[in-house]
Amino acid sequence: MPLTDSIHRAAVIGAGTMGAAIAALLANVGIPVVLLDAVPDKLLPDEEKRGLTLQHPAVRNRLVRAGLDRCLKTSPANFAMPEFAERVTTGNTEDDMAKIADADWIIEAIFENLDAKRQLMAKIEAVRKPESIVSSNTSGLPIHQIGEGRSADFKAHLLGTHFFNPPRYLKLLEVIPTADTDPAVVAFIKDFAETVLGKGVVICKDTPNFIGNRIASLSGAFASNTIIENGYTVEEVDALTGPLIGNPKSGTFRLLDIVGLDVAGAVGGNLYDLIPGDESRELLRQPKWATLRQAMVERKWLGNKTGQGFYKEMKGAGGQREFWALDLNTLEYKPPAKVRFESVGKAKDVEPLGERLKVLVGSDDRAGAFVWRTLSFSMAYAARRVPEIANEFYPIDNAMKWGFMREMGPFEMWDALGVAETVARMEADGTAVAPWVKAMLARGCASFYQRAVRQAHDGDAVGYYDWQTQSYQPLPSDPDVISLRRLKAQGKELAANESASVVDLGDGVLCLEFHTKTMNAIDQHIVEMFQTALDEVAKPAYAGLVIGNEGENFCAGANLFMVAMGAQQQQYDQLESTVARFQSLLQRIRFSPKPVVAAPFGMTLAGGAEIVLACPRVVAHSETYMGLVEVGVGLVPSGGGIKEMLRRVLSPVMRTPQVNPQPFYGKVFQTISQAKVSASAHEAQSLGFLSEHDRIVFSRDRLIGEAKRTVLQMAADRYRAPIASKSVYAVGRDGLAGLKLAVNAMRTGHYVSDYDVAIARQLVNVIAGGDLSAGQWVDEQYILDLEREAFIELCKQPKTVERMWGFLQTGKPVRN
Repeated sequence: MPLTDSIHRAAVIGAGTMGAAIAALLANVGIPVVLLDAVPDKLLPDEEKRGLTLQHPAVRNRLVRAGLDRCLKTSPANFAMPEFAERVTTGNTEDDMAKIADADWIIEAIFENLDAKRQLMAKIEAVRKPESIVSSNTSGLPIHQIGEGRSADFKAHLLGTHFFNPPRYLKLLEVIPTADTDPAVVAFIKDFAETVLGKGVVICKDTPNFIGNRIASLSGAFASNTIIENGYTVEEVDALTGPLIGNPKSGTFRLLDIVGLDVAGAVGGNLYDLIPGDESRELLRQPKWATLRQAMVERKWLGNKTGQGFYKEMKGAGGQREFWALDLNTLEYKPPAKVRFESVGKAKDVEPLGERLKVLVGSDDRAGAFVWRTLSFSMAYAARRVPEIANEFYPIDNAMKWGFMREMGPFEMWDALGVAETVARMEADGTAVAPWVKAMLARGCASFYQRAVRQAHDGDAVGYYDWQTQSYQPLPSDPDVISLRRLKAQGKELAANESASVVDLGDGVLCLEFHTKTMNAIDQHIVEMFQTALDEVAKPAYAGLVIGNEGENFCAGANLFMVAMGAQQQQYDQLESTVARFQSLLQRIRFSPKPVVAAPFGMTLAGGAEIVLACPRVVAHSETYMGLVEVGVGLVPSGGGIKEMLRRVLSPVMRTPQVNPQPFYGKVFQTISQAKVSASAHEAQSLGFLSEHDRIVFSRDRLIGEAKRTVLQMAADRYRAPIASKSVYAVGRDGLAGLKLAVNAMRTGHYVSDYDVAIARQLVNVIAGGDLSAGQWVDEQYILDLEREAFIELCKQPKTVERMWGFLQTGKPVRN
């Protein structure tokens, strides 16, 4: 395979949790995959009852089929769409090795045993085609040892590719070349993984546990020792090691339950013997923690997979579900207890994260002591591993952020806390600081990173301290990755208010960026900046507009608090005026003479989904969760969502004579009435939120860049806006009657409440186009008017007001 080509076919050997999930990841991007596993050496009781033998195909392929079945049932889902599993062909390693002969990339993902991996590599070499790439998904075994005994060509195409679990969702891919790996193979896999799979690639040295698991194993060992020696509880630790310090909500012990105590132990189990020169390796053999872990393993308290670990689900008072935490001293589960620390109370609302960390480590209570001890160890240990595990320090930051979903890596935290101050405190504590860090300070370099904004923890990093040259060097950059923060630091922000900005992306393309605090909820400031962006892009100097941002979610819809307040205070005229302005804005986007491209990702709900629906083209991230969810708070879509679904799902088929419209307007009703949210961008296409002309990309980093590219292509193709016409088909009175029957049937079956029926009747009236005497084509404004009328009518209902306030208070839909 020429390395300038792409991966057309792939193979994964090992259908365990990771192997099957890697196969799913490849299938998601459209690559056919062969998935193989071993042949069982023993019949199951059910197989014996059925009279099967070890030679029966169902038995020989039992392990691979079971692995794929588990993969299909996993939540969150490994496959972007269940039908993508059809791209996976299964088999076993005794009968079907020939199936991998035409694979461009063969990934080994069997259990962590060096001899077994070596034996498998010999079998792979016997059938692989020349120049096919072979990689191991080992979490820490030396890659060069796995390839021992193989030919020079095989070794030149062998490397490690360590995916983090679950590979669909976690960004990190550690790529580990050996001394024999062809640099062109490394460059190819890096480019393919970043551009096609959407990964963040870190090139690692072939050292034990590479980067992510090496740092995590030793930092975790130090933290567990601190926990045991100082009597911290499971709940205290999770309260201190979650979002408070920029980590996921799982914290420490919930994460161990998710991963599995056995798996977590295996990752670090072989590490002690492999790192004889590591000054901290004795932490891996602390007797108290080892005793605790062994006791839990013997009891099969492994975590979620066995129903209990550091937490156990219990029935509390009134039958409520509760999670009881394990007492690490008595090994008994105790009812949930509130965790309170004075320093946490002071710090929890402090932003940004760097300032919050300063408050915590500067506190002298037990919380401050724990955070300082664990963070200072992690920072100092990471620095001491340079250049052993990485030539530069910044790959360590990327590995810890991308592999463990952390907001900051250890060196970014160090910068935020102040390097000189923390080094002095570390040395006072007796913590060894890497000589190169002290040399950096001695040369007058006060931070690890140079940033586009001069604060140590703000703005995009543009340079890093190179310990070899003892100077700052530019960070590697990718021209296809656009950073709005960096552009704004360079003075490319043309207009801004507290909720949105207009940023010049260059080449005549502007970007409208949302940045409200609560999931980019739409408010009046966003609407105002929308108008500014559309006014600006209409000028001759500009080719078009991208709507995108760098938040955690694209947009979760309108500011529900403001709607609830307006409804409660009976400000119906003001609400109607607000809705009419929003409708007018989205119609202006739809009929803009210049191309407007939405770049959604993450939660794209309600009004956020309507913004995307209004755009003539969409470049969506693969992880886009899109839906019109207004019925959940007692409302119906009012920004053109219903109109657009009718235009996209029903109207195209009605151009064909004699078509039965019922399945199509029924789909629109079902999608909106059930508040369906896509589990991926691919599912958004199947629901009708995205069209077949819209693009789906897997790299979040490249999303805005790809949207910009699409704008420029549309402009080069002499884009013409759609002509306003009667483009929506309304089924009228007959369809309305059918929809009402369906609603009544749902009530009769006790699937919905009386008020759910009231909401549904407003919805079906809009979908049918009101009480038209017959099905007919109507203009878009006709449906928009019906949407607005239904929305205001529901705002007048006390039960809708109850639902809105209930959702705002609990985050869950209220059924009244």
